Amino acid sequence: MDKSFNAQVVDEDGNFVPLYEAYLHHWFAVKYIENNTLSYYIEQSHDLRNGIEYERNDGTCQDFVLLHYWGLGGESRRTSSNLPDPFVIKLEYTIPRNHESDSPHIKKANITIIKGGYLIYGVAHLHTGVVNATLYGQDRRVLCTSTPKYGSGKEAGNERGYLVAISVCYPKPGSIKIKDNEILTLESIYVNKFRTGAMGHFYIYLTEQLP
Repeated sequence: MDKSFNAQVVDEDGNFVPLYEAYLHHWFAVKYIENNTLSYYIEQSHDLRNGIEYERNDGTCQDFVLLHYWGLGGESRRTSSNLPDPFVIKLEYTIPRNHESDSPHIKKANITIIKGGYLIYGVAHLHTGVVNATLYGQDRRVLCTSTPKYGSGKEAGNERGYLVAISVCYPKPGSIKIKDNEILTLESIYVNKFRTGAMGHFYIYLTEQLP
C-alpha cells in the first residue's frame, strides 16, 4: 500500500539537475494493470488505449473522472507527499498581463465532492509566480492553504527565482470534515504578470473513519 511517492530529475551519474537546466513541469505516477499479451505492441506503439486498465481506489473520482495519481512538478524536491499515519492510499491556463491594475490574478473553480470524509492531507501543485492557493468548503471555511517557497541560490532544490516547495496541510485528525455532495472552491492567486502554463491543482486525501 502507498503512503508517498517522490520523484527527482537526475543526470546519468545520479546527480540532481537544477531547474534552470531542466525544468520539471509535471510528472505523474499511475497504477495500472497491463495485458501482457499486448505488452510488445504497447511498447512499440506507445498506444495505451488497449491493454491497459487503470486501478482506482474507492474514493470520489470514479467512472470518467480523473483517477488518483501521484504527481507534482518542480517543487517536488522539497514538498512532502507523505500521508500521516495510519492512512495509506483523494486547472492549466494562461495569465494575461493586466496593465490597468497591479492586483493579483485570481482563478476559481468549483467541484462537488460526491463522497465526503475527514481531510487528512492537502497540497496544491502550482507554478512560479504563485502567491498562494486555498481550498474552501461550501460555507467558505478554509480547508487548506498552500503557500510557495522560492529559491535563493544556485544549487538543485534552491534555484533562485524558482518555485522549489509548497506548504502541506496535515489537519488534526477529525478537525475538518467534508460532507457528501459538498461543493468545494479552489482559489489560486498569481502575480499580475503574463505567463503561460499556470496551474492551480489541489490534491486532497479523505478518510471515512478515524483511527
